[in-house]
Amino acid sequence: MKLSGKEKMSYGLGAVGKDMVYMLSASYVLYYYQDILGVSAIAMGIILMAARVFDAFNDPIMGVIVAKTRTKWGRFRPWLFIGTVLNAVILYIMFAAPPALDGRGLVAYAAVIYILWGVTYTMMDIPFWSMIPAFTEGGKERENLSTLGRSCAGVGSAIVTIITVKCVELLGAGSERAGFKRFALIIAILFIVFEVIACIVIKEKSTVDVDSPSVGAMFKSLVQNDQAMTVVIAIVLINASLYITSNLLIYFFKYDIGGAKWTDDYTLFNTFGGGMQILSMMLFFPLFRKFMSAIKVFYTSFVMAIAGYALLLIQMIVGVKNVYLYFIPAFFVFMAFGMLTVLTTVFLANTVDYGELKNNRRDESVIFSMQTFVVKLASGVSAFIASVCLQVFNISDNTDTVVDKVAATSSIMGLRMTMTILPIFGLLIAIFIFGKKYILTDEKLEEISNELKARN
Repeated sequence: MKLSGKEKMSYGLGAVGKDMVYMLSASYVLYYYQDILGVSAIAMGIILMAARVFDAFNDPIMGVIVAKTRTKWGRFRPWLFIGTVLNAVILYIMFAAPPALDGRGLVAYAAVIYILWGVTYTMMDIPFWSMIPAFTEGGKERENLSTLGRSCAGVGSAIVTIITVKCVELLGAGSERAGFKRFALIIAILFIVFEVIACIVIKEKSTVDVDSPSVGAMFKSLVQNDQAMTVVIAIVLINASLYITSNLLIYFFKYDIGGAKWTDDYTLFNTFGGGMQILSMMLFFPLFRKFMSAIKVFYTSFVMAIAGYALLLIQMIVGVKNVYLYFIPAFFVFMAFGMLTVLTTVFLANTVDYGELKNNRRDESVIFSMQTFVVKLASGVSAFIASVCLQVFNISDNTDTVVDKVAATSSIMGLRMTMTILPIFGLLIAIFIFGKKYILTDEKLEEISNELKARN
């Protein structure tokens, strides 16, 4: 039986909820603990990097647990429900740090809660995506549902990116600490409601085997597939470059542009940037592909991103305060990263056939599980780099008042350089490695396909 519109809508709603939660944690936990509560930036950087790396290794373990689960409610939904409730509770606790805590106690609190948040999020995230084969009939239906889920997840991320700062301002009535606590509670409740709807409406129609590769299998596949290794390195460098900027963006608007209305500018900029990233994946990438190969689009995207960062740095140095002028570099940077996100997925898929030809083994599930793994790795590394920047350049407010001042000139310049020069450097390394090592052109892929057909 084909999926009903109600089932599709419920699954999409679940994707919106889970990525609202993920984006709130990924984008604002550093700001909450470092800037609002006064935790050392270096301490937070170590916590965030360690937790994200642990979380990346934890994914395959959760996959094995889900694969061995047998209940009358199915294999996936029990974990989806349990993980959602636990993660929602911990999300609220994470943004509701007790006022009595300070110093080492607050650092310990942040470390324990953030690690627990990552574990419980994995608990619901793995079954959420793995359950698709259990209630679809395969082929186009499965592909369309996966696309719907990813698109709705993007919507959830965009919503939180756009509304968080303004909602915190309104809910806190002048106190960012109180605002985050109340906003996290609202998001946690919505998260539970959305996932419960998905659990109730969606029924597992078949028993499927969950192929959950171990961390060892991932690294073995990388070592034996030089093209997969090249793409994975590129993904780490590309995502780390973007995440460095996104982690520091709120500090740029708060301390560099400044002013009592900095939250309005920050929200407006995020709205534009998020819209551009979505448009680049849905509109600009297909348009570019009509005129050039995927590899040429890849290099074009790099040029656009680097040019955007260079223009951003120039605007920062000359002291541009008008947020609308920052839309110009944002157009190039966000459009480039949107297309790079699509292209790295495509290139990673291309390495599957190459690996089969070279190693006589088709590591499809292993290769694709790497994407989540390395994105989390990049997230942890970039969070640490951003934290080092905040610590070295002494960028922190540590008050609940609206900021209407700018930080010292040296601190601001350090923030600007970290937000632009480091991403440019990361992108240049990615271009160099990719250009030297990646050989899977359209012609080479056709050649590999023909050889595999002949072999089989």
